[in-house]
Amino acid sequence: MARMPREPEAFGEQVARILQRHYPQRAIELAGPLDLILNGKHLGLENLYRMVLHEPERGMELVENYLDRLIEGDALTSMPLPLSVAKPRIMPRIQPLKIFDHLDKERVAYIPFVNDTVVVFVLDMPQMTISITVEQMLQWGLQVDDLDTISRENLHNYAPDLDIQIVDSAEGGRAAIVARQDGYDAARLLLGSLHERLAPQLHGDFYVATPARDIFLALTCDPDEFVDRLRERVHLEFKRMPYPITDELFVVTRDGVAGTKAA
Repeated sequence: MARMPREPEAFGEQVARILQRHYPQRAIELAGPLDLILNGKHLGLENLYRMVLHEPERGMELVENYLDRLIEGDALTSMPLPLSVAKPRIMPRIQPLKIFDHLDKERVAYIPFVNDTVVVFVLDMPQMTISITVEQMLQWGLQVDDLDTISRENLHNYAPDLDIQIVDSAEGGRAAIVARQDGYDAARLLLGSLHERLAPQLHGDFYVATPARDIFLALTCDPDEFVDRLRERVHLEFKRMPYPITDELFVVTRDGVAGTKAA
């Protein structure tokens, strides 16, 4: 199968051509190297670009699958969905503030979080996730705090017997890794039982790194050599992986989650 271009500008142009070929009735415009405008809406291609760089031999397949899910999701968004059907599918995702470079803040249901991130809410459908808009939320008679409560309960029930791998380091530190690869690894930072679950194994309060959507790494707050080494690894994963979130560490205490990024 033909490979996608590695240069961002050529990659964006190729995606636009594929999209135009499959959906000729849609209005498509390139606003930047990795920024498409589809029917008047911005579509950032950075995550797709990183996915293809990660698996270049599957590049064309990844792009076509991504675009198919995008169009299907756009169609589903316009369909009314009763709250009774939607409620068990509402899930949280942690996203960087920069998502609002291409999204209208007024249209997206979200709550502010720490480390320059926000929590957005999605509908977990069989083949895709669909962002919940403010309009949908209001149609259901909900407020954003309701979405937050519902999504955290669903996240807890999604995989209650979570498999956590504990790793001891040569420096004396300890890490806990969650790697279900189900799209919610990083979101498990939001679990209310996280401190209770991990504090005994990580010697009290601990850090959590979520450089990308599918990475959750908890680690002890010392020794410094151990923390510094993992910080470097987190920074590299943040730069490399699809769906990046932040290269800053979160601090998890009995009282909740705080950020390490300076205000």
